[in-house]
Amino acid sequence: MSKKWAKYFAIPMVAAMLIAGCSNGNKNNTETPAPGGTEEVAPGTEGKPATWIADRKMKGLVFMGTDDYTEDMNPEIKAKIKEQTGIEFEIEIMKAERSIDGLIAGIAANDLPDFVVFYLNNSGRPEMPVVLKAAREGMFTDLTPLIKDTKVYSKYLQDDYLPLDTKYGVMFRPEFNGSSYFVHMNINRQGGYISNKFVGGPYIRKDIAESLGIDPRTIHTSDQVYELAKKIKAGGFKDSNGSPVIPIGPSFWGGKDGGAAFKDLQWGGDDQRIKRSKDGKILHEAETEYPMKKVEFFHKMLNEKLLHPEYFTMDESRATEGALNGTWAIIGDAHNYQEFNQDMHYLPLGPIDTVDGPAKMEVDFKSGYSAWAIPATTKKPEDIVKFADYLASKEGKLIWNYGLEGRDYTLGADGFPLVKQEVMDLKEKDPNEAKKLGFKGVGNAWGDLLGSTDLDHMADFGEMQYGDKMKKEENQGAKKISEYWSFDEKFKNAKIVDGYVPTAFLGEFDRAADLKAALDGYNETLIRAYYGKSIEEAKKMLDSSLKQLKAAGLDDYLKLLADKDADPKTHVKLSDGN
Repeated sequence: MSKKWAKYFAIPMVAAMLIAGCSNGNKNNTETPAPGGTEEVAPGTEGKPATWIADRKMKGLVFMGTDDYTEDMNPEIKAKIKEQTGIEFEIEIMKAERSIDGLIAGIAANDLPDFVVFYLNNSGRPEMPVVLKAAREGMFTDLTPLIKDTKVYSKYLQDDYLPLDTKYGVMFRPEFNGSSYFVHMNINRQGGYISNKFVGGPYIRKDIAESLGIDPRTIHTSDQVYELAKKIKAGGFKDSNGSPVIPIGPSFWGGKDGGAAFKDLQWGGDDQRIKRSKDGKILHEAETEYPMKKVEFFHKMLNEKLLHPEYFTMDESRATEGALNGTWAIIGDAHNYQEFNQDMHYLPLGPIDTVDGPAKMEVDFKSGYSAWAIPATTKKPEDIVKFADYLASKEGKLIWNYGLEGRDYTLGADGFPLVKQEVMDLKEKDPNEAKKLGFKGVGNAWGDLLGSTDLDHMADFGEMQYGDKMKKEENQGAKKISEYWSFDEKFKNAKIVDGYVPTAFLGEFDRAADLKAALDGYNETLIRAYYGKSIEEAKKMLDSSLKQLKAAGLDDYLKLLADKDADPKTHVKLSDGN
């Protein structure tokens, strides 16, 4: 990259990965027309596949964690896509301690490649103000006219396709008068659709639960978790190294506040802390009794050594190691699709109640995750949009999810892919070697960046997850855990919700910087309060934090939320559903 770019980054980029892809850029469906059809042939594409775009290189920069995406592509897949499209697609993954820091520096450099990709699960993410400022300053291409004639992305223009936050908060913001500068990704094709039967939350070692004669599904409150932890401590259980277990360890991914094991002490979502009370008021957690309830509870847990002392702060590598070794009798947060637990030696606990009572599943109408944008300096931005549209089509998804027909899969009589057994075996025995085959099913998720949207894996490929139809009995843990947890029954009675997260409107609040700092300060104060010398000291800390929130405009922001929630276009999610 240029010297101008390099001066903004003293840290190295990961190696570029080359892939290619395309789109025919026509009509709103997900099927690619067969060669020899009646479509008009564009000048210069005679004799080329119907999926041809252009003979060009395309470069992108990804401001996301290096653990999320792999750095290399399989040569055979690259060759196949090049043959179909004529495009060499190169990405670089920005390696930084925090991805948002790289995004800020990259935009400041004003020397961006053909497109950029960044985290954005909702308009309340910290990345939103950064990219909004760039869009307002004319740094990004208006994508609305470019997606109008695409097959898949044109669905984004339909009235009932996008969730509220994606439509009015991320893409087609009223201030842009119909223009859009970011494409929100990972939108499900159907409202209320689930891409997997996800069972997240605390998990307990099965052997320990059985030894204590406890059905983990009967544990629903923090008090029950506390009593269970005491029994575990008294049981003298060991981990795989012969060391005493810790009754409750952090989440599989590292320490965090509260967590799924104590949801009945958590006011609102972990990252929001704003919800509606039973009498209809919208409150921040700091205005309720729950901070002190948590302080008293966690003081007790820590003093009795029932909770790992770094439960709130442990780094991911150590937290994961503890889970793999069985050191945590209860993992604070995990889920059923993790490879280490496909033999079900850990079972889900609960579900844990919320502050409003028994847990009830809530499912988003639709929701997004990650986004991409095209800098205003990009030549022929329509090529990038066509390429993204191809990757989002059924044909494109087949390549980046399943690899190459004949090599990685065959087609069944129903037209759906059947993963080859040797690929499944390789993935199980040597995941790193399997990843070299170069597609998402084996852990190489390059196609997610521009193609992961309009999602319905079951409709497109005949199975909910890659290789489900071919998995051996011992590798069906995710399915068995969902059955054990009665997922289907809970989903049948789930509430479908659509709306904005409570912090989504900070960008239009006139004291946003002050309030954001105070909100972050409260989160940090809460952790310190858990480790405070006394309950009295903790209360003083939290009282001071609430005063700072009030001084920073919390009351005015909550009034703004009430006004927003009254508008159907800006409904706010203010419940405590799971």
